[in-house]
Amino acid sequence: MTASILCVEDEADLRSDIVEELVAAGYEVDEAGNGLEALEHLKKQRYDLVLCDITMPRMSGLELLAHVRKQAELADLPFIFLTALAGRRDIIAGKEAGVDDYLTKPIDFDLMLITIAARLDQVRRIKGAKPAEDEGESQSLRAALLGADEALNRIAVGVFLLDSDRKVISRNRRADELLDEADGISLSREGLLRGEKPQQTQALRDIVDIAIARVAEGNRQGSEAVGLTRDSGKRPLIAVACPLGKGPAAPGEPVVGLFVTDPEWRSSDAASAVAQLYGLSPAETRLALALVRGLRLDEVADEFGLSRNTVSYTLKNLFRKTETDRQADLISLFLSNPVSLERS
Repeated sequence: MTASILCVEDEADLRSDIVEELVAAGYEVDEAGNGLEALEHLKKQRYDLVLCDITMPRMSGLELLAHVRKQAELADLPFIFLTALAGRRDIIAGKEAGVDDYLTKPIDFDLMLITIAARLDQVRRIKGAKPAEDEGESQSLRAALLGADEALNRIAVGVFLLDSDRKVISRNRRADELLDEADGISLSREGLLRGEKPQQTQALRDIVDIAIARVAEGNRQGSEAVGLTRDSGKRPLIAVACPLGKGPAAPGEPVVGLFVTDPEWRSSDAASAVAQLYGLSPAETRLALALVRGLRLDEVADEFGLSRNTVSYTLKNLFRKTETDRQADLISLFLSNPVSLERS
């Protein structure tokens, strides 16, 4: 059955381009120029997803979303914001209002189609779950699914769930960030992951195929890894493919997990977690982060206006508190935390 989408955008030219892309992808599309027009459409028809601008005349996207979430029959309607507002506060405001995802302007149409397909697949999987015996069990199931989704969004590793056709059917927030950076990994219009060069794409495909073959054999052990070089010159991304399914899976079911790590990505939350765990002072934390950035002790002293003796003394305290005795071990400790506590 063809999915129906309501596109809400006040810029007529952009709305026309979006609708054209959606129709070409096989969706049924209605369009509205502002939130009030969208409400009229929602009163007349049930949609599978709403694609909505935030800043619009008469009624903004946030106001429209607030109306939608108050209506019981529309409470689970997938809602994706189109916005030029990429600030943390704006994103948090949307998340608090109940938005499911964000696409930033100028719109990357390939990313838009992949995001929509992934969101619709997620809804279908949730609705396809075995009905609970009573309302309490149903609510518990929904809470568990939402909790698992949020847990994945807190992980500082990009997580892509792939089906037996290698298509991405779900991904976490860090995976979205990696795709937005477009440095080493990207998505095709068909929902397939690609490297920056054909040989990188083939290497990625090979490790995924090995994992898929293991699933077909009923084997969920083992993993395969590949480094994805980046045109930016940064160290390669590390991609690890692991079999997840058990035996032959139905179309659209996740069978492979692809975990992508950026060795140069720094999370302030990871540093905060380590500092809290070991009771580090602000000065000790600053020194550790400077070492993570690759600075030598004399460079740290110059940057912070400290004497070499002070830096050496602080380093000794760091070693003592973290039970390490080498700078390499200390740096590894700060880089190994896989959890990002900040909601973006």
